Amino acid sequence: MTTGTETQAAVVDEFHDPTGGGFAQTREGRLLFWIAIAFSLFQIATAAHILSIPSQVLRATHVGFLMLLAFPLVASARNRGAAGKAIAWALAFAGVAVAAYQYIEYQPLILRAGDLNTTDLVFGVIALATVFAAAYAMMGPALPIISGCFLLYALFGQHLPSPLNHRGYDFSQVIDQMAYGTEGIYGIPIYVSATYIFLFILFGSFLERAGMIKLFTDVSLGFVGHARGGAAKVAVIASGLMGTISGSGVANVVTTGQFTIPLMKRFGYRAAFAGGVEATASMGGQIMPPVMGAVAFIMAETLGVEYYEVVKAAIIPALLYFASAFWMVHLEAGKYDLLGLSRAELPSPLKAFRQGWYLVLPLGVLIYLLFSGYTPLYAGTIGLAMTVLLILGGSVALGLPSAVLRVIFWIGLGLVAASFFKIGIGAILVAAAVLIGANLFVSGGRDTLVACRDSLAEGARTALPVGIACAVVGVIVGTMTLTGVATTFGAFIVSIGQSSLFLSLLLTMVTCIVLGMGIPTIPNYIITASIAGPALLQLGVPLLVGHMFVFYFGILADLTPPVALACFAAAPIARESGLKISFEAIKVAAAGFVVPFMAVYTPALMLQDGGAMATAIGYWPAVTYIVLKAVLAIGLWGAAVIGFLRMRLAIWERLAAAAAAFLLVAALPMTDETGFALALLLLGVHWYRTRNMTVVHRSPS
Repeated sequence: MTTGTETQAAVVDEFHDPTGGGFAQTREGRLLFWIAIAFSLFQIATAAHILSIPSQVLRATHVGFLMLLAFPLVASARNRGAAGKAIAWALAFAGVAVAAYQYIEYQPLILRAGDLNTTDLVFGVIALATVFAAAYAMMGPALPIISGCFLLYALFGQHLPSPLNHRGYDFSQVIDQMAYGTEGIYGIPIYVSATYIFLFILFGSFLERAGMIKLFTDVSLGFVGHARGGAAKVAVIASGLMGTISGSGVANVVTTGQFTIPLMKRFGYRAAFAGGVEATASMGGQIMPPVMGAVAFIMAETLGVEYYEVVKAAIIPALLYFASAFWMVHLEAGKYDLLGLSRAELPSPLKAFRQGWYLVLPLGVLIYLLFSGYTPLYAGTIGLAMTVLLILGGSVALGLPSAVLRVIFWIGLGLVAASFFKIGIGAILVAAAVLIGANLFVSGGRDTLVACRDSLAEGARTALPVGIACAVVGVIVGTMTLTGVATTFGAFIVSIGQSSLFLSLLLTMVTCIVLGMGIPTIPNYIITASIAGPALLQLGVPLLVGHMFVFYFGILADLTPPVALACFAAAPIARESGLKISFEAIKVAAAGFVVPFMAVYTPALMLQDGGAMATAIGYWPAVTYIVLKAVLAIGLWGAAVIGFLRMRLAIWERLAAAAAAFLLVAALPMTDETGFALALLLLGVHWYRTRNMTVVHRSPS
């Protein structure tokens, strides 16, 4: 019998295969491959408004495609027999039947909302059953069990003692809430999955195929590969850069980790630490603007704010997160005298950028559009279109006989790209058609077309776990909306916070981490934010800061044992226990635990208004002060955890560093002054003790 973690690890290999070879070379595999392409083309057509359908039908069709792909692919990945595959296809077609029913009965369902007939109830039950089964197949038992408990609460919660009970709802009302309308499985999470998330996953898939991983890795190697512990620093920077386009921790681990983890081991890092560094840096991609992770889109939609507001709030915490990981690997390298790489074997960052500079253009356009107030859907569509044209255009440009013609070609393609903002989808389609035709007649052009085709299939495959998680977590949201259960738990947090805000934050953090041991970041955020977000708002925490607090710890929860998906994805690459990697990942991420707490007490850290400091000294002075304080607190906490600064720290120095870091975070009267004084004393004593230090480096093992 396999555990939930083993189930996740098996599916990770299948759905995040960077070679795109996850579809079996059989008749069934080829059929699934083309279904995945059809899924991606459907999503592109709806995003670009080529195909205009009602939102409810879009959501149902999206879930139908998820069911159609998920069951057969999982059965194929686990080598189920003929009977197992037959059951998988039966469940897949049941999911498609639900989508077809939503399409055919769209208007009648609206007219009889709240008064379902027998057929409606049957299809509603099938919808719930297939979504739960898909979640179990993809992610193990934890998330379906938690969602199932909420569903049982909606059905039978009236029998619980006060204050946990509710007034009671009949079966028909619960099915109506969960399987129809926009409050259950077709709620905000699946709407975001069917629009923004899928599009940005495709965007990342095309950029990876175009060579973005190589560009990021070569640039990182060139800049920091020669420094002390350079191999691990390359992992942090490359994974952070990849996070700007993928937003998926597991995808980052199994792509950049294939290169960085063996490199770190080669240069002396312990296998568990190498895996922990990669897992920590990769998970940070979910809070790394501009794309971030799926949760960021759900947060913007839930709070009713522009996406760039979420990006703005995430910028400084994301930079601090990666700075803390960079600092931790620097200290680890110093502690064990780990050398960097030889400059002779490192690529030139300028040469790498000259060769792949055009890959940055879609990312630049995406950032510009997001911060100019355009919707993520529009920005993602334009970014994806530019990426496809650049990939197609690269082969054509290389096939031209002279450099002059290549320059003229790139200028022309740039003018077409610029016209997107005025001409729109027509210019995109015409340019794509011309370039597809040209690729049929140039050297390497057919390979480029194959790469684009495979990117469509890979994007759909990568979106499956995210989409299914969004669907099943809709049951939790639907239960909270129907019964108001979140208010009961929120009141408990508020009651604690009235005596101590810190204890409320601590309770929220523990809730995120405990939930994160069994479920992905998306449902973790939705559950905890639904409960704690309003409660923290009542305690004076700005709404966006409270949600970012939950988001941040939801990410860190994916590094905590016993179920740490990113760490278990790194395990086969590092050839080390996923549990050991998880403990090392917590150590690498330890300094980052201070950032969300500091942001709550001083919202300026997330570029938000509010807080006593901003009122007292002004907004930008408060931002500068809190960033400097956060950097110092992270530095001290990292030194305390690793036990090294200029040389190994004595026990009392580690304790003093931890105490100073805690005082800088505490935000109580005189704690800042005491923390700065203790930090200054510690640094002065340590410098004096190591002033005549001579470092003897050892060769990499």
